[in-house]
Amino acid sequence: MKMLPSASLCILMVLSLCSRAEATTAFDLLRETAVSYTGSLPCGGWDCECAFRRQKSCCCVAQPLFDLEEATFMRMVGLWEGLSHLNSQIEELTAGCKIAFTAAMLPMSGCLGPFNSNMSISYQSVSLNQGNGYNPALGTFTAPHAGLYSFSFTAYSNVGSAGQRLYQKLQLMKNGQLMASSWEDNREDSEDSSSQTVLLQLRRGCQVYVELMSGRQLCGDTQGQNTFSGYLVYPFSEQ
Repeated sequence: MKMLPSASLCILMVLSLCSRAEATTAFDLLRETAVSYTGSLPCGGWDCECAFRRQKSCCCVAQPLFDLEEATFMRMVGLWEGLSHLNSQIEELTAGCKIAFTAAMLPMSGCLGPFNSNMSISYQSVSLNQGNGYNPALGTFTAPHAGLYSFSFTAYSNVGSAGQRLYQKLQLMKNGQLMASSWEDNREDSEDSSSQTVLLQLRRGCQVYVELMSGRQLCGDTQGQNTFSGYLVYPFSEQ
């Protein structure tokens, strides 16, 4: 009676081994049949030759991957060429375009004006003139490059005592045309100042300056507080 379980166990082990051998034999048989098949196989987008005959030495998606790599590479080449062209355009536009200036009137205890006609103000104390667009002898800025510019000027006057007339008017001019102005006319204040800032589109050679209007005056600027400045915001090509 004790030998029966042992015999049964042995029989089960033999059957298991036989089943595995049959499974392996069946798999090999299916594989050999697929490899030796000479007809057309329904592989869809797969490479049947690769999938069934050269599995160990072939990637079945090699061609699609190669095509994707080639397309990606050509796209990167196109992007690089576009960036290079854009960089060349930027360098062409911005070459030598570091333009900025600031200048002030020389200190004075007396008055500038009045004059019988409008008079361009010469701001002779120059602290910055990058690009050499500003001429202190004439008080005129000449645009070295076309672009959008920012200009500012400050009008300051001190007539000395209350009751005297504070009478001033400055005008920012572009090629002889009025762009902005600042003025004061009263007897209540002996000292006053004002500032203006404007953006102007200039072509190369355009001239910008500040003028004192006829009959007006600037007085008592002992600290050089009358200033004129400008800079290039960004350049653009002339059409």
